[in-house]
Amino acid sequence: MRTIGLIGGMSFESTAVYYQMINEAVRTRLGGLHSAKLVMHSVDFQDVVDLQKAGRWDAAAAHLGEAAQGLERAGADCVLICTNTMHLVADEVAEAVKIPLLNIIDETAKALSAAGVRRPLLLATRYTMEHGFYARRMAAHGLAMTTPGEAGRAVVHDVIFDELCAGVVRDESRAAFLDLIAKAKDDGCDAVILGCTEICLLLDPNALPLPGFDSTAIHAAAAVDFALAGEMKAAAE
Repeated sequence: MRTIGLIGGMSFESTAVYYQMINEAVRTRLGGLHSAKLVMHSVDFQDVVDLQKAGRWDAAAAHLGEAAQGLERAGADCVLICTNTMHLVADEVAEAVKIPLLNIIDETAKALSAAGVRRPLLLATRYTMEHGFYARRMAAHGLAMTTPGEAGRAVVHDVIFDELCAGVVRDESRAAFLDLIAKAKDDGCDAVILGCTEICLLLDPNALPLPGFDSTAIHAAAAVDFALAGEMKAAAE
């Protein structure tokens, strides 16, 4: 089994979901009391948020790059940034290490394409919805991603940072998200990406007006596939 390296803490609420999903998947696939081999560097999220607000993405990239290097030294065979937003600096982090970085956007795009999706709605932080890096990477996979209007983007961003990252889940916020998804369906979208790793705390991807794709679950599953590739090959032989 290969060792998974996680850069977490952004927020710790979703990092806990990663840890649980990865370990449950390994136990399901291997049986018994098996669990994942992993190492984690959990950052202080406030430090990262301060850099985001200041637009200091170069400093944020350096911060996460150092975390990735530490995971590599600790024996990780791959690295995951356990948040969508900080994939804005994923290329810089990938360049800081020799081990592969499993990119959450690419893994989500693969799942969308496999399901025949062409025009997904993205729900995420303002940085993810507005900075263009997510849309460009989706476009490279042939996907024409859309986002809510300005007011809708503000609602989603505020719910993520003011509520979900603090472990607060409100029915009113769930209703607001469902309204945005329903409108997107009327506008021709054929799926919705839960493009912030905390949104899975609020929405069930299988109970939405559009087919839901939980980027957290997709990313965690990709990590398990990577970790167990050798185990599964040996079992097949």
